[in-house]
Amino acid sequence: MPPIRKLAFVVNEPKAGAPELADALIALAQAAGVTVKRADSHPVADDFLAGQDACCVIGGDGTLLGIAAQAARAQVPIIGVNRGSLGFLTTFSADDIRDCFPTLLSGDFQIAQRALLSCSTGPGHSDLALNDVLIKAKVNSRLVGLEVIADGELVTNYDCDGLIFSTPTGSTAYNLSAGGPLIHPSAEVVALTPICPHTLSNRSIIFRAGVKLVVRNLDATSTLMVTVDGQRDHPVSDGRPITITLAAERLPLVQRRDYAHFAVVRSKLNWSGGVVARS
Repeated sequence: MPPIRKLAFVVNEPKAGAPELADALIALAQAAGVTVKRADSHPVADDFLAGQDACCVIGGDGTLLGIAAQAARAQVPIIGVNRGSLGFLTTFSADDIRDCFPTLLSGDFQIAQRALLSCSTGPGHSDLALNDVLIKAKVNSRLVGLEVIADGELVTNYDCDGLIFSTPTGSTAYNLSAGGPLIHPSAEVVALTPICPHTLSNRSIIFRAGVKLVVRNLDATSTLMVTVDGQRDHPVSDGRPITITLAAERLPLVQRRDYAHFAVVRSKLNWSGGVVARS
């Protein structure tokens, strides 16, 4: 990859150690002749990533999700540094990034292209999701009735607390907590997982890459809330359909050349087992 000469920093200041780590990395970047810019408040300006070679996000996965749509549209690779808890997206630890930062600045890294969802809640109202789209009643305590159609064919009607539409990247987030499947991040699929369905046979469904999913509220008098990546809420009323597809955009995510997906999964989820030497 080409060397990084312009680097944006998005820093979640309340995260313990995040400001100090940002200061240290910025000093390293400037010493290497890299031009830097920094944002400590969120959300960042719509054009914050314009003209940047990469963006270093220091915080948790939520911090990265807040900049992901802009990075995907601008095709600016994200370097995720974890100062949160699990950190499936922010794969670099503080120690990792200090050790390998000069190598990354030189362009010695690989890019993983992560799929996103495109969610439309009406004409002129669309959003991108790196993890998931959640559809539920605006009033949290209410059961919701939702019709799901895939490529013009009725899938089923759900009576549930909500539906999670997940990317492979987001399969380790809310989807996993709701009993959905783990999906390898390079897969081009969409997962649908109902939340507390009132029919025990309702289970997760995996849809192909080119699917067009349409969700309709079976109670047109109630308002739905569509939440994108746990960050942005879009109310939907008057029975308007919600359309979900895989987006044309992909998020470029920076990884070390020795990155191993299942090693990360084993570590984050505390799975047993390790590498066995074979003769």
